[in-house]
Amino acid sequence: MLLRRYTRDHADELPALVAGLASGSVWPDAGNRLVYEHFRPALIGATPSAALRETVDQVVERAVLAGARDRYSRFARHRFRTRVARILGAELVARRARRLGEPADLLDVVAHAATERTLAADLAEVFLSCLFAVAGSVGFLLGWSLYLVGTAGTGPAHPAWVVREALRLWPVAWQFGRIPSREHRLAAVAAKPADEVVVCSYLVHREPAYWSEPDEFRPERWASGTGQEAFIPFGWGPHACTGAGVATQVTETLVGLITSAYRIGVAAPSPRPQVSAALAPPRFHLRLDPVNRPEGR
Repeated sequence: MLLRRYTRDHADELPALVAGLASGSVWPDAGNRLVYEHFRPALIGATPSAALRETVDQVVERAVLAGARDRYSRFARHRFRTRVARILGAELVARRARRLGEPADLLDVVAHAATERTLAADLAEVFLSCLFAVAGSVGFLLGWSLYLVGTAGTGPAHPAWVVREALRLWPVAWQFGRIPSREHRLAAVAAKPADEVVVCSYLVHREPAYWSEPDEFRPERWASGTGQEAFIPFGWGPHACTGAGVATQVTETLVGLITSAYRIGVAAPSPRPQVSAALAPPRFHLRLDPVNRPEGR
């Protein structure tokens, strides 16, 4: 609810962020940084301490950006993780000691979401997961949307269709693991509580039984709203991602702002996605050529 309210109340700040994008910027990092900059006050507050802001900024640079973790040794990652846990833990302990009115940011929400017996270190992990979901996953979705528009050459399309088609072709959360609470039958296979059931949204979204030309980027397929039964980029049912609405709303707004202000071009050394726990777009340069509009429009 906090992020939904923030998205609504601060939507007028997005055009300035888009105007600050440099032609030739390197993606998907530029998208992750843009999304993080927009949501930073909602994540850690409008006036965080210098230590908190520096720490969370560094988490984005060293752990959220695609491939960032591989740039550091295991020892360096361990030292950094220890420092992050110490600073976030101290911040969460301080916030738990305060009486909570309306939560000012996501740290407030996390700090007061559990009982006093919950360790601050565990709360810090929850906050870091939320940080990755916002700056990482939403930034990757924005990157995929622009990459596909820039490489497909399909002409203008409604931003909502572009974002849904990007989620279908390259779902950032490309697999979900669940432990059955009781035995189920999945087709002819028994799934027991001792098993882990992994659903691959990437494969579901390319199943020819549900999607025509499943490997093609066709935003117009969303004009009819078909295919919803085989569309699970945020999971399915009561356990679907609660941030799905915010993620798609802010991405659609950004895609609309960028594609209406610029003709975009993409230069990528390789079309291969960056695969880890998240499915990130390949590294690419985004060229932005301003659209000249007739006077009075």
